[in-house]
Amino acid sequence: MKLSARLSALAGSSALVIGALAGAVPATAAPAGAAAVPDIPVASVKQHLTDLQSIATANGGNRAHGRAGYKASIDFVKAKLDAVGFTTTVQQFTYNGTTGYNLIADWPGGDANQVIMAGSHLDSVTSGPGINDNGSGSAAILEAALTVARTGYQPSKHLRFGWWGAEELGLVGSKHYVNNLPTTERAKLKGYLNFDMIGSPNPGYFVYDDDPTIEQTFKTYFSGIGVPTEIETEGDGRSDHASFKNVGIPVGGLFTGASRVKTSAQVTKWGGTATAFDRCYHSSCDTTANINDTALDRNSDAIAHAIWTLSGTSTQPPTGKVFENTADVSVPDNGAAVTSTVDVTGVTGNAPASLSVGVNIVHTYIGDLVVDLVAPDGSVYNLHNRSGGSADNINQTYTVNASGEVANGAWKLRVQDKAGADTGYINSFKLTFP
Repeated sequence: MKLSARLSALAGSSALVIGALAGAVPATAAPAGAAAVPDIPVASVKQHLTDLQSIATANGGNRAHGRAGYKASIDFVKAKLDAVGFTTTVQQFTYNGTTGYNLIADWPGGDANQVIMAGSHLDSVTSGPGINDNGSGSAAILEAALTVARTGYQPSKHLRFGWWGAEELGLVGSKHYVNNLPTTERAKLKGYLNFDMIGSPNPGYFVYDDDPTIEQTFKTYFSGIGVPTEIETEGDGRSDHASFKNVGIPVGGLFTGASRVKTSAQVTKWGGTATAFDRCYHSSCDTTANINDTALDRNSDAIAHAIWTLSGTSTQPPTGKVFENTADVSVPDNGAAVTSTVDVTGVTGNAPASLSVGVNIVHTYIGDLVVDLVAPDGSVYNLHNRSGGSADNINQTYTVNASGEVANGAWKLRVQDKAGADTGYINSFKLTFP
C-alpha cells in the first residue's frame, strides 16, 4: 500500500455509497455451468513469498522501485508465467529519473471484448522486503494464474493479470498502464480485482465496496466459510484499484489491514489483539515471519472464487425480474429491528403467489433472530422466528404467497436480534418476480 496520499474514509459514508449503487438494482443471473473453483494451495503461495524474500535479501534488503530487487522480482514472476503458457509483456515507465516496470500476463482464449483482470503491486518500500506489503497479493495472484494453467481453465471471458511497479510512490505503474490504454481497450475491462496486503499478521477481512457485483462475489465466498467481513476504509483510494476506478472501470478487492489498530469489536469478530493489523507495515520486519497463514489461505481461495465466478461461462438472462440490495446493515445485539429495502418497479399488477425472497444474514447465533418480509403497505410475512439455535448465518431462499400485495413499491427485510451476546449483519436481500 502506497506511503503517500493517505486518504481517510468513514464507514458510514461507505455504506451509503454501496447502498446507492446496490439498492434495488436488477441483478444478473449466476453463471451457469461454470467450472469448479480449485483450491489455491497456500504452501505454494508461501513458497513464492520465500522466493521474494530471497530476492530482497540478495539485493540490499528490499524490492523497491529503481532497485535491483524490484527488477529481479519482475523477472522471477515473468519466468513462472512464461513457463506455463501465458503471453507476458513487460511495460517500462520512468519515474524520478529511474526506469520502472509493469508485468502484464494474458491467458490465451476467452472473449477479448470482455476482460477480467487481477492485479497487485510488486514493489516494496526501501526500508524492507515487503512480504505482506505486497508480496502477499503478488504471490497469491501468481499462484492463481499458475492454477489457471495447471487446470487448463478456459473461461468465456479473457483473463489478464498485472503486477505494478512504483505503487509505493503514488500508484505510478498502474496509472501508466491505464493512461496508455486506448479508450476502446478500457471499455473491454469488465472488472479489475486488486489485492494489496492479504496476509497481515493480526488480520481483518475487508472487502472493497466499489462495484456491487464484485463486492458481493467476495462477500458470498466469505459468508460461505463463516468469516464475517467489513467494508475496507483504511486503504480506500490508496492502492492500484484507484487508477482503474478513476477512468470508470469496475473495481473490487480484498485487504487485511495495515497500521490502523484493530478495535475490540473486531477482536471479538476475528480474533487477534487490539493492536495494529500489521505492526511491521513499511518496516524492515515485513518478512516471511510477518504473515498470517490462515488469512493468506482464505484470501487466496477468495481470489480464485472471484476469478472463476466472474470470468466463467457467459451469464444467462434472468428468468424473471430480480431486485437486490447488497448494502450491509448491522443488526444490533438484543436491540431494535433494522431493515434493508429494495424498491420494486416495472412489475405489472400484484406480486406472485410464489415470490422468491433471498436472505443472506451473517450472524453468530441465528436462534436470536426474527426475520420478516414487510410489503409496501406494511403487511408482514414472517420468514424466520428464532429457530436454528446456535447455528451460524442464514443464507436461504424463502417462498412467500404475496399475491394480495401490489408488486411495485418499497419492500423491506426486517431483522431483530432478541437476545444478548451475539452479533451480525444483513449481507444481502433479494426479491425475484417470475
